[in-house]
Amino acid sequence: MKKEYDDELTTEQREKMRKNLVYVGIFSVVMIFAGLTSGYIVSMGDSFWVKYNFPPAFWISTVILATSSIVLTVGIKLAQKGNANAAKIGVTATFILGVAFAWFQYQGYGQLVDNGAHFTSRILVTDGRYGDYYQLKVDGKYMDINCNDYFIAGKKISDAEKSGIAAFAKQFENANQKIPSSIKNYGKYTLIYKNEEVTYKNGKLYASDSVELLFTDLHRLTEFSWHLRDGRGDFFLKGKIGKDFHVFYKGVELSYKDRTLYRGVNPLSAPLQIKLNDAPDQATSYLYIITILHLLHVIFTLIYMLRMSIRSFTGRLAEHNYLSIRTGAIFWHFLGLLWGYLLLFLLFIH
Repeated sequence: MKKEYDDELTTEQREKMRKNLVYVGIFSVVMIFAGLTSGYIVSMGDSFWVKYNFPPAFWISTVILATSSIVLTVGIKLAQKGNANAAKIGVTATFILGVAFAWFQYQGYGQLVDNGAHFTSRILVTDGRYGDYYQLKVDGKYMDINCNDYFIAGKKISDAEKSGIAAFAKQFENANQKIPSSIKNYGKYTLIYKNEEVTYKNGKLYASDSVELLFTDLHRLTEFSWHLRDGRGDFFLKGKIGKDFHVFYKGVELSYKDRTLYRGVNPLSAPLQIKLNDAPDQATSYLYIITILHLLHVIFTLIYMLRMSIRSFTGRLAEHNYLSIRTGAIFWHFLGLLWGYLLLFLLFIH
């Protein structure tokens, strides 16, 4: 009787110790994300802030993560009732669903990049902005830009035409280092520099047919080409301002008309415009940091789940009433709840 009591006491102590370690880990993670979300809110106070819709892949990953928690809970309950196979199925399925969660998170980042939301970028296109130094003629007609849309003779161009412009512009992405030995479709697309048509002769570019473009001019051309290559207009984010994305300053949404931003009925003041020109897109940087940090915790826990999955096929998980998997499940459920909180935070704040 005494030996059984000692064994039971040892098991209880072991469980309490492991759970305490998990709770300490949870507390540490909570403090990290509390700091990040607090910093997010504080940074919004006196900054230009961008808001846009979440990528669809993030919503899919949320459903997958919630499903994995349910599967793991059911597997543990059935295993404790004597169904050893339930532990194998539950842990293995949780690991597979966790990998699927990580995969869709990765896809979500790809969707963000496709929409122009990069880890580090500015809000407005400034260096190389269309019309400041360079413009483009297409089949002899000037191309105009409004927001991120391209127009020729007042008509918005098609995606195919925009792709053709991007391919043409890509030839100049390193013009500050070397002019291409041959330029495809020059004539169909013609560069305009400081309101002068640019000609191409003997591997060199000339304004007014005689003034060779030198380093500063070519550096401006390089920056100009990057934006056309990537399909940008006045903003790094793609789509329409006010529809696909929104820009705020101190809680007030800015409107856009004729390539000018307005706060209320008045254009932005000169100091605010200068501030916006240099403003980084902090909102997107925070989104990447917060979600990637959560994903790293998921990947770390997945390594543990993989180990538990392997052990489940040896029958060792049954030791101490599935203590290893139960303590791991606590942290896994916490990560699910944490993702739910982050999703709601970013949804309503971002």
